[in-house]
Amino acid sequence: MMRAALTGAAARGLLVAGLMPAALLSALLFAGAPGAAAGREDLGVYGRWGAFRDPALRRCHAIARPVRPAPPGGDARPDQPFASIGFWPGRQPGGQVHLRLSRAHGATGGPVLSVGGRRFALIARGTDAWAADQRMDAAIIAALRGAEQMTVSGRTAGGGGFQDHYALRGVASAIDAAMIGCAARR
Repeated sequence: MMRAALTGAAARGLLVAGLMPAALLSALLFAGAPGAAAGREDLGVYGRWGAFRDPALRRCHAIARPVRPAPPGGDARPDQPFASIGFWPGRQPGGQVHLRLSRAHGATGGPVLSVGGRRFALIARGTDAWAADQRMDAAIIAALRGAEQMTVSGRTAGGGGFQDHYALRGVASAIDAAMIGCAARR
């Protein structure tokens, strides 16, 4: 299978060199991401972000993997971290920000998302983190649209720190595609 023989970095290199279509890159990079099950509809790949619709779960999302997740070792997760903005027809009007962290966050404090010069204190449970409320979701999404990168950082239960870095090229288009993809299904 091609996925086993081609790492994410190698796939991105082929895309940059113009040797791999974006659709194939999308399939390789997001195969383990939420919505990767059969029936998911690709809404497009925009820079480092993809947009998908999952009709079975009635949701759409923009999603990306970090360009630099925390290095392996310690309490690293076997699955890949990601950042996503989800939309559900008929539910909350804006998107919901969700981050899968590269490390399980410790019990004290919460991870911090830094984007566009702003910092957001997230709510975490294990390796998952979210905005505290819809107002924070909206503020994060607005910040994403005007920034070039974001970083989520935190502390593990053992006291070690971690940072996951994301490139934001294409995020606005992916968010719009996910939002429109679910708005069309209302």
